[in-house]
Amino acid sequence: MKQFINKISGAVLLFALFLSSCTKDFKEINTDPNKTTTALPQQLLAPALVNIVTYNMIRNRNFNNELMQVTVDMNDSDGRVFRYDFNNTWADYLYNNWYIQLSNLKDLYRVAADTTGPNYNKTYMAISLICQSWVYSMLTDAYGDVPYFNSNKGRDSVIYEPAFDRQKDIYLDIFKQLETANTLLTGAADLTVTASDPIYGGKASLWRKFCNTLYLRLLLRISGKTEVASDVIAKFQQIVGDNVTYPLINSNAESAILKWTGVAPYVNPYVTGVREQDFRAPGIASFFIDHLVSWDDPRLNISLGANGINRWGIAQSSEGFKGVPSGYLPGQGGPKKSYFYSNTSTTSMQTDALAGMILNFAELKFMLAEAVVKGWITGSAETYYNDGAKNSITLWMPAWAVDIKTFLTNADIPWDDTLPLEDKMEKIHLLKYYALFLTDLQQWVEYRRTGHPVLPKGNGLSNGGVMPARFNYPLYVQSANPTNYKLAVAVQGPDVISTEVWWQKK
Repeated sequence: MKQFINKISGAVLLFALFLSSCTKDFKEINTDPNKTTTALPQQLLAPALVNIVTYNMIRNRNFNNELMQVTVDMNDSDGRVFRYDFNNTWADYLYNNWYIQLSNLKDLYRVAADTTGPNYNKTYMAISLICQSWVYSMLTDAYGDVPYFNSNKGRDSVIYEPAFDRQKDIYLDIFKQLETANTLLTGAADLTVTASDPIYGGKASLWRKFCNTLYLRLLLRISGKTEVASDVIAKFQQIVGDNVTYPLINSNAESAILKWTGVAPYVNPYVTGVREQDFRAPGIASFFIDHLVSWDDPRLNISLGANGINRWGIAQSSEGFKGVPSGYLPGQGGPKKSYFYSNTSTTSMQTDALAGMILNFAELKFMLAEAVVKGWITGSAETYYNDGAKNSITLWMPAWAVDIKTFLTNADIPWDDTLPLEDKMEKIHLLKYYALFLTDLQQWVEYRRTGHPVLPKGNGLSNGGVMPARFNYPLYVQSANPTNYKLAVAVQGPDVISTEVWWQKK
């Protein structure tokens, strides 16, 4: 027996020695000294931006464009977005994917903000804050109250069921983040790894201009709420009036656009994510195309494209440029007419470098025109309106050199300073509608804010013929975060597409 115990003890000792030899310096032995265990800022930024813009473009194409009468996905089955009729599963795509990329943007900030580490970088910190603000603004505009202050903290803080924060509080904190980003970028160095930034090539000064122009967009967004209006307008005035402290985008070249080069990973997602036959399936809506035709808009100039295709990739029908009325009753759609061309070997929106639109110079000009007609800032509304119209066209057609006043007069859309406010708003937002072409969900959001441009309403619309005000929350949120989901619904209103978000409510 004693001999047996000695054998067992020896075996245990041998195993212990073996285990010790296996685990000694385990971390050092199994760590590649030539590779970092933490993702670097330059590794995180570009993939996050590509993914976010990709999500935005997909939903711009099949959601925003259908609601806002850019396209009509002609089908008589249920669940057609152009009839304000879509099921709850539409909510999942942006909600899930935007939050995933927020984790990457927060990781970017965490690494860049570590003052004791080798990757401390104020420019990356600021870019992260700007991009987080941009994504959170899209989230709250699309869903209303959403997790913000405690979102994306499951890994580090073990917060698996974050509270839904009020939209007002989200916006006010976004403004703080943009202020911080603007300060960080004051005199900041450009990024040394320019390839990590597919929007501005690492130029800190251009990110600062985007930051402040985005700030104006979001101030304007909530300016109709009485409880914040005075502070919001004052801040808007301060930014516009102090171009040293708050520089703004100053040309089409400075617009925030992720340009698709066609070389991986910068391949237009309309090529990689949409089948060619699906891309050309929706017809062009009458509202979108008829104005361009009546204006003799140069963006329809087929002489500049191959195979009779213009810069916006719109193919003519046998009758010329003809659109489909949106919102029609099932069975009354008529023949399909013009559509977006889809052939990756020639001019097409599927391959256009400018399709990754985020915020452009023309949008800023139309914001300033609105601010003038509302009496917030001084200046000429006509000049801002004309500049917005011109830059909206020359962004896509740089060689176009027609006098803008002549063009607007011939198109019967010149500025008229004698019109009442709502008529001026209609003029501004009709042209802004085209400036926002391809810009995520901004046409839809601006329509919800202003009611402009006025869209024709077909007899086949659901939701009482009223433009949907939001996405519902994804269904899984009800089971994954039930307590906070119920609290959010109790505060905001029923979880349906007709419930207005805070800045919409009168």
